[in-house]
Amino acid sequence: MAILSARRRSAAISVAAVAGLAAAGVGLAVGGASAGTVSGSLYRDPSSAVVRWVAANPGDSRAAVIRDKIASQPQARWYANFNPSTIQSEVSSFIGAANAAQQIPVLSVYEITNRDCGGASAGGAPDLNQYQTWVSNFARGLGNQTVLIILETDSLALQTCLSASELNARNQALTTATQTIKSGNPNAKVYLDGGHSTWNSANDTANRLRAAGVQYADGFFTNVSNFNPTSSEANFGRAVISALNGMGISGKRQVIDTSRNGGAAGDWCADDNTDRRIGQYPTTNTGDANIDAYLWVKPPGEADGCRYTAGSFQPDLAFSLANGAPNPPTTAPPTTAPPTTAPPTTPPPGGNGCSASVAINQWNGGFTASVNVTAGSASINGWTVTIALPSGAAITGTWNAQASGTSGTVRFTNVGYNGQVGAGQTTNFGFQGTGTGQGSTATCAA
Repeated sequence: MAILSARRRSAAISVAAVAGLAAAGVGLAVGGASAGTVSGSLYRDPSSAVVRWVAANPGDSRAAVIRDKIASQPQARWYANFNPSTIQSEVSSFIGAANAAQQIPVLSVYEITNRDCGGASAGGAPDLNQYQTWVSNFARGLGNQTVLIILETDSLALQTCLSASELNARNQALTTATQTIKSGNPNAKVYLDGGHSTWNSANDTANRLRAAGVQYADGFFTNVSNFNPTSSEANFGRAVISALNGMGISGKRQVIDTSRNGGAAGDWCADDNTDRRIGQYPTTNTGDANIDAYLWVKPPGEADGCRYTAGSFQPDLAFSLANGAPNPPTTAPPTTAPPTTAPPTTPPPGGNGCSASVAINQWNGGFTASVNVTAGSASINGWTVTIALPSGAAITGTWNAQASGTSGTVRFTNVGYNGQVGAGQTTNFGFQGTGTGQGSTATCAA
C-alpha cells in the first residue's frame, strides 16, 4: 500500500520562515484535562508495520527505541487500496478490535479519485461514482462507537491538477462521503483536509472547507505528513475556525498530526532528513477546546517517496525520529466512566500497592495484550506484573516493560521512565504473542 508522501507545498510562508518557526516545534504543552469534543484512549493498531517489524527483529540495536517510543503508540490505519468488495469486512474487523479494547480508532481514508495529483502517492478510485460505492461499503463497517476519520489528505489543499468542473465534482464527492460516513455511524468524528500552516491561507482554507461540506463534518485536520510546530498549527487552526465562524459555520474543531514535528521544519522530505523527531505523543487530552486530538496520522518510520517507496516502513527512519525524543508519558485514570465491560482480573488496591488488568486483542494465530498498572492510595516507585498465559501462548515482543520469560508465567517489570506511578494513577505496557491470549490473568506487586 502506497501511503501518502510528504510532498507538501509551502504557498503561504517561505521555507526560510518555516525554519524560523522550528524553535517552537517540540509540541504544545498539555495543561489540565480540558479538550475538544473527543474523550478517551486512542487505539494502538496491533498489526501495524512498526509493530510487526519490532516483533520480527528483537535483536536489532534499534528495536528498543523504536518499540518504546513508536510501536507503543496509537497511530492511524490507512485505507488506500481500491477494494470495494472487501473494505467493509476489513473496517469491521479493525473497529471490532478497537471496540473490544474500549479505545478510539483512527482511520485515514485515502481513496479520492486523482489522488495526490498523480504524485508519489498517486492512485485512488477510478472515478467518483466508484469512489462513492467504496465509501458506502467503508461506512457499513464502522459500527456505532466513537471513531476518528481523517478524510482524504491533500484533497482540498492540493487542487492544482483539477479543472473547475473536476473541483466542483470533488467537493460534492467529499460532502457526500462525509454524510455517508455520519449516516453509517452517527458517532463517527469526520475531519476534512485543512492542509497546514505554511501552505494555503486560513481564509482560503476555510473557503475550501466550506465548499467541501465541512458544515456536515466535525472539523478539519492539519499537518499530515508535515513537520510544522504544533503551536503554529494551533494558531493556524484558530484562524481557520474564526474564518468559518464568519461564514456562519460554527462548532468546528481541529486535529493536528504531531507524528514528525518535534524537530526541524525546513525541507519537506523526511527520507533524507535526520533532523526530524516525533512530536507530541497521541492524545485526546489536548488542553485546548479548539483541538480534539493530537494524532499520529502519518506513521513514524513510513517513507515519503524520496529515497524509499512512499508508505514503506524503514527502521532507520523510525530510529532517527525516535532517538533522542522524550519517553512516552504515563497516563492518568480516565475522567469519564468507561463502557460497561467485564471486571478487571484483579480488584483495585485498597492501600499501598498496585493492581493490574489485561485486555487481549486476539486474531488468527496471535494476539496483543494491553496491561494497565494502577497504584493504590499511595504512589509507588517500581512495579512487577506477573501474567499467567494460557498453554501454547508465547510472547514475541514487549513494549514499555521488561519481560522475564516468554511462556507460562511471565514477569514484567517497569522500565526507567514508568516505574513511578502516582496514587490512583495508571501506566500501561503491552506485549505481542503467538497462540491464544484469551484467559490470561495479571497480578501486580510494588
